[in-house]
Amino acid sequence: MKHGKRYRKAVEELGESRVIGDVGQAITLIQKMATAKFDETIEISAKLGVDPRHADQQVRGTVVLPHGTGRTVRVLVIAKGEKVKEAEAAGADMVGGEDVVAKIQEGWIEFDKVIATPDVMGQVGKLGKILGPRGLMPNPKSGTVTFDLAKAIKDVKAGRIEFRVDKGANVHAPLGKRSFEHEKLKENCIVFLRELARAKPPAAKGQYVRSLTLSSTMSPGVKLDVNTVFVDLV
Repeated sequence: MKHGKRYRKAVEELGESRVIGDVGQAITLIQKMATAKFDETIEISAKLGVDPRHADQQVRGTVVLPHGTGRTVRVLVIAKGEKVKEAEAAGADMVGGEDVVAKIQEGWIEFDKVIATPDVMGQVGKLGKILGPRGLMPNPKSGTVTFDLAKAIKDVKAGRIEFRVDKGANVHAPLGKRSFEHEKLKENCIVFLRELARAKPPAAKGQYVRSLTLSSTMSPGVKLDVNTVFVDLV
């Protein structure tokens, strides 16, 4: 694969610093390499020692990043009755019931998160094949199926993210934007890593987190020393 001039320059700046034991130092390096004309997203990727083929080794969770992700989240709430007004008052971008379900079935996907009340899940269930593959299907475990719409909407807009292990045993999550203050990115990263550690399934054997990599949208990755990072988090 051929990389552009900016990427090659970033690799030169990275030099031999391919494995770093300090989260703050790694973020400083990533921010320095993120020189694109747009505000690049800072991301973290983890390779886990689990087998996603087994139900008892699934890794899934949610975490509210203290400083958000820097992204404006369009929230759709599917509800009925008085809960419609509650959702509107709580700041939902779009609210509806069966009409919205029908609209989605026709191909409308102009939203980033879907929250639904339990009493409409019979209707929302019809959207599984559409919302599921996109990671948009409401789920009680992620807090997106609830009658407490005000809290759910607030958390999503404040920076709650969902993470889930993929078929390759990897987890990916955004930590914020390159323009964030260094300490805010560092705190977001630490909060995410602590939640990832708590999500370890009891059936997982051996080393749980095998590798960690920080990167921006256009930069090469910076590997974190897993053992050092997690010792510091305890």
